[in-house]
Amino acid sequence: MARVEFRNVVKRFGDIVVVPEMSLAVEDGEFVALLGPSGCGKSTTLFMLAGIYLPSGGELMFDGHVVNEVEARDRNVGIVFQAYALYPHMTVRDNIGFPLRFRRTPRAEAVRRVGAAADLVRVAELLDRRPGELSGGQQQRVALARALVKEPQLLLLDEPLSNLDATLRLTMRTEIKSLQKKLGVTTILVTHDQIEATTMADRIVCMRAGRIEQVGTPDDLYLRPTNVFIASFIGSPPINLIRGDAADGAVLAASVSFPIEGVSHGEVTIGLRPEHLCFAAKGLVGQIAQVEPMGREILYVVTTEAGLVRVLEHGSAPAHAAGDRVNVDFAPDDSLVFDSQTEGLISGARVHPPA
Repeated sequence: MARVEFRNVVKRFGDIVVVPEMSLAVEDGEFVALLGPSGCGKSTTLFMLAGIYLPSGGELMFDGHVVNEVEARDRNVGIVFQAYALYPHMTVRDNIGFPLRFRRTPRAEAVRRVGAAADLVRVAELLDRRPGELSGGQQQRVALARALVKEPQLLLLDEPLSNLDATLRLTMRTEIKSLQKKLGVTTILVTHDQIEATTMADRIVCMRAGRIEQVGTPDDLYLRPTNVFIASFIGSPPINLIRGDAADGAVLAASVSFPIEGVSHGEVTIGLRPEHLCFAAKGLVGQIAQVEPMGREILYVVTTEAGLVRVLEHGSAPAHAAGDRVNVDFAPDDSLVFDSQTEGLISGARVHPPA
């Protein structure tokens, strides 16, 4: 397998700089997710790894060797595209075996590899069908088998689950993660879905406007996001952001004041996860605007003196209704405090993420 390294890699399209400068190392056998909104440069980064785009500057390295000018077909990289890109006139067998044609793999070896890849992703009984006769999940598995049949040193996944329904996405997340661990192949996933990133990857690279904002484990990004952007992107339902003022080691948000270490004077933004809020006898005064049952949890949208906040409670039956007057409280240790000017983290929560 491969260790991948970006050394000050730049990508331009004419005068437009898509990736200003990237430095990152992905270890051998690691599963890394490139996470960010549309247009942040994550797919461009993936296509540079695949050899579809060539870097405009810097060095892209596989196992210590610069591959900037190496053709895509010579990189031993497997890639699964968002649209799967299966050939409609070919059978599943021929689609899976297609990459082996360019390597002039002996027929007996090719048959063995196709069979092994099909067994690995559980499509062996579909080998004589064509893509038009397959469900979306089956096509996804065939595309994955085609990427694996080359026995690649690097596996690239470009939003591979975005075309699947919610239940199938859950299943395929588990299967891909299990398969990656079994094979030990270095894998890089591109996604805008933070649930996919946090459930599948060993580490997450969160990007914005072509730049890396933070690199870390899912827990790192959840517990200690480096800025407001990361805090807003990681977590579902999204974090509540409330304006506050800091003075003498304390933060005041509307009528609620609490002590925070490391906070001096100035305007701050307080981040509160919905699952860390509760209804109590004191706190932010508000009125429930909306109740959203979510199965085992209830999400309340509350209009408060500090603005709209979301409160997440366990349970399947709502304890409150729209229009109810409530007080929203929280533990100071659960809060994230950011500088409103720089949006950087001042003080992080000292809690564990929800199970």
